[in-house]
Amino acid sequence: MALPDALLHDLSALLGPRLSTSAGERALHAQSETLILSGPPDAVAYPRSTEEVARIAALCARHMVPVVAWGTGTSLEGHALAVKGGITVDFRDMNQVLAVFPEDMLCVVQPGVTREDLNTYLRDTGLFFPVDPGANASLGGMAATRASGTTAVRYGTMRDNVLGLEVVLAGGRVIRTGTSAPKSSAGYDLTALMVGSEGTLGLITELTLRLHGQPEAVSAATCAFADMAAAVDCVIATIQTGIPMARIEFLDPASVAACNAFSGTSLPLAPQLMVEFHGSPKGVAEQAERFGAIAAEYGSSGFLWARASEDRNRLWKMRHDAYRAILASRPGASAIVTDVCVPISSLAQAVEETRADIAASGLPGPILGHVGDGNFHAILLVNPADPRETTLAKSLATRMAERALQLGGTITGEHGIGMGKLPLMAAEHGAAWAIMGHIKRALDPHDLMNPGKLVPQK
Repeated sequence: MALPDALLHDLSALLGPRLSTSAGERALHAQSETLILSGPPDAVAYPRSTEEVARIAALCARHMVPVVAWGTGTSLEGHALAVKGGITVDFRDMNQVLAVFPEDMLCVVQPGVTREDLNTYLRDTGLFFPVDPGANASLGGMAATRASGTTAVRYGTMRDNVLGLEVVLAGGRVIRTGTSAPKSSAGYDLTALMVGSEGTLGLITELTLRLHGQPEAVSAATCAFADMAAAVDCVIATIQTGIPMARIEFLDPASVAACNAFSGTSLPLAPQLMVEFHGSPKGVAEQAERFGAIAAEYGSSGFLWARASEDRNRLWKMRHDAYRAILASRPGASAIVTDVCVPISSLAQAVEETRADIAASGLPGPILGHVGDGNFHAILLVNPADPRETTLAKSLATRMAERALQLGGTITGEHGIGMGKLPLMAAEHGAAWAIMGHIKRALDPHDLMNPGKLVPQK
């Protein structure tokens, strides 16, 4: 769409050179980590304050122009693509830690702060922010997609760690949700509504986050298993015994091979669990001993410990690089990334049936995930020039989602809906999906906030 001259004039007066209509800037905001594609926005705005964001929203509402939020562009379902054109609001310059309250174990940040930057800032406080999706995502984007990651089994997801928000609604109205209190019973939980709304209800301009104490002792390890079933059964037994795992990750042999080649590691080419323990030195030793005994019952071998911080960092960098490692294992490939989550009791069945389904397809599809909370991924590698492969991969992804629903799970444990999973929402939510649409229309009657995402489309 062509932006009205009056809108461009007013936005330029507000932002000056921080409004860009250059082809290069627009193209940078039309990219996706996966096969999901869209045209570029019509312009990119770089605000520095809530007041500027509110003014941008008000001006766009006056001219009926869509508004799409952008964090670091690491989402996997096309959340931040401007499918109907309009203005992309890039929060790059709203990247300040505004306050830290150590006694309350809270902090207040702007949406452009990344999780790594926040933890660097907190390093000397004895506190840290635990949610770790792997990518160095912005905290605003993590809240918008209700992100989680490797540490969710111990510390929860963004849903559990966001206490309050400042949000600019369609039309420019600014609201605050939540408080700094540990709990509240005061009416509708608007914070929870906004966390996971993917920018369809408003633009997050400030977050109040729960922090946690840095553990006194940390230890990590990898261990190999004879087959996938034994590794997954070990995970189920570990969780059911109540060991407070900080992380418990799974990599199938294809994922291990890709990580070894990409990161220069030398893990055995067998199903692997990657685990981490947090606590006091005595507590960590006890947790590790209990886990080791369970793993031995399921035939684990090759227990490799990473007790030094540099060894742990290397281990988890390898895990966080797994997506790019898997992409590199098939040069020129693109990926369809699945993201199902099932009850822990159904995890073994879901993983085994997924493995068999992928093997029968003939497509490369390494499996890995945060199996401590039932969340796993298959990275389906396709030749983007071969539409048959893309169709086959999408069919596999749909079957994975349907299987998860049949087992009482969900089509997405952490990546969110965006554009990629929109066709699966009715199957998960039924009539409740229409209610989401009613909420959207109540807050954004002209469908200007990240249109084309999450809710039923007209």
